[in-house]
Amino acid sequence: MPPASFSTNRLNTESKLKPVIVICAPTACGKTAFAEALFACDAQSPFAGTAEVISADSMQVYRGFNIGTAKPSADLCKRLPHHLIDICSPFAQFGAGDFVREALACCERIYERGKLPLIVGGTGFYIRNFIYGLPPTPRADSAVREQIERRMQKEGAQKLWNELALSDPVSAKKIHVHDEYRIKRALEVRAASGKPLSDFALTPKAREGFRFLILSLQKSRAELYERIDLRAETMFAAGLADEVKTLIACGSKPTDPAMQAIGYREFFTESLELNPDIQAVKERVKKDSRAYAKRQQTFFKSFSDAVLLLADDSAGGIKKIDEFLKGGFDVLD
Repeated sequence: MPPASFSTNRLNTESKLKPVIVICAPTACGKTAFAEALFACDAQSPFAGTAEVISADSMQVYRGFNIGTAKPSADLCKRLPHHLIDICSPFAQFGAGDFVREALACCERIYERGKLPLIVGGTGFYIRNFIYGLPPTPRADSAVREQIERRMQKEGAQKLWNELALSDPVSAKKIHVHDEYRIKRALEVRAASGKPLSDFALTPKAREGFRFLILSLQKSRAELYERIDLRAETMFAAGLADEVKTLIACGSKPTDPAMQAIGYREFFTESLELNPDIQAVKERVKKDSRAYAKRQQTFFKSFSDAVLLLADDSAGGIKKIDEFLKGGFDVLD
């Protein structure tokens, strides 16, 4: 039997909108396992082999950052193709605009292969900006950007973050004190517009030309925290500390964009030195991951059209996807 694919030759007017399925959930909730159970080529599902994943994870884009970002295995990627993984140098910036541009290009290539795009991940801003478009923030002119860059080099991230916390506490709360890129961008927006970055809101209208099924996976907070702690233990047992040392030996610095990821930034002290107390690092990773998961749960509640599903409810997922696809894409054997 040939691989399953989709047909568009019997679409009605409404169904000419291109379908995209979004699978979102907090870290360690089981997003990858859910997608695998429904769409891997060997899945016991009517949708086996019909889709390809576009990773909506802001840190899986970076090469070499493997254990701490929980990248899918090579075996899974053979059975369920994944995109936007290992596409960036750890020294490069990759933001929401980059994700949207790359994800749209991926969607077109996936449609050309007769497959369905799956946006799978936990980086809420990537997912929201893909669905609703990028917020209309102003561009800072080169002089402003250069001035802020000089200040960052001279005064350091902590001082500029403190300044941001005074002028835009909402944004500062979401930006890590070592995340130089996002601190600079927030200050650029403030300088260019006179308004804080947090004042720029998205228009709640889905991207033209597409229709979306958003599946928001759920677990109880107690179970989620238990899974987060277990994942941290597994990552350290798999050699996360050695991976960080290897990355540093290859030139990575604690202020690099990729090093802002939870699971990596905790290895560094406030003076940006490696913390020799691995147990303390591990406990910080667990704590930061639980706090991040709580923020993700809150963020995904803003997707008012999302379908809530238990993370292990594959049958419920199949039902919702079948209903969605009957609006235009027929699965062919």
